[in-house]
Amino acid sequence: MICKGENVLFQELDAFISSFEEKEGELIAILHKAQSLFGYLPRELQEYIADTIGAPVAKVNGVVSFYNYFTTEPRGKHQVSVCLGTACYVRGAEKVLKELKRVLNVEVGQVTEDGLFSIDCLRCFGACMLAPVIVIDKDVHGKVLPKDVKGILEQYREKEKLHE
Repeated sequence: MICKGENVLFQELDAFISSFEEKEGELIAILHKAQSLFGYLPRELQEYIADTIGAPVAKVNGVVSFYNYFTTEPRGKHQVSVCLGTACYVRGAEKVLKELKRVLNVEVGQVTEDGLFSIDCLRCFGACMLAPVIVIDKDVHGKVLPKDVKGILEQYREKEKLHE
């Protein structure tokens, strides 16, 4: 749950919103900024945004629920996206996804207990020559086999240890 006690984030969001003359017309940009700051868009944050820009909550919620990019649930620090487009699927993406779920011990849409990873599925990354593809944050991993999954995830765990 997001509380307004995290006022540095709210101050940054407020500054972003106030930079627009026509606030309601910039709803998608505002939602992108809010999600980048808070990590997700829970109902309370949607209500705050609606109140701040003078829009109905139903409109804000409608945009959030329409676009797959937006999420109302927390995500892991590292977001693992599995391509399930035709090329990736044919070349074994489903097996890669199954292994990801096994190694991380979560289902699609869930966050690992340590908060490091969450999994989602997308239809196509446009990297069909590299199929099957997973993207972690903005890093593209191509021609991934189930046996590669553990090692790929370990790279991100190691990065976290370096930043502790």
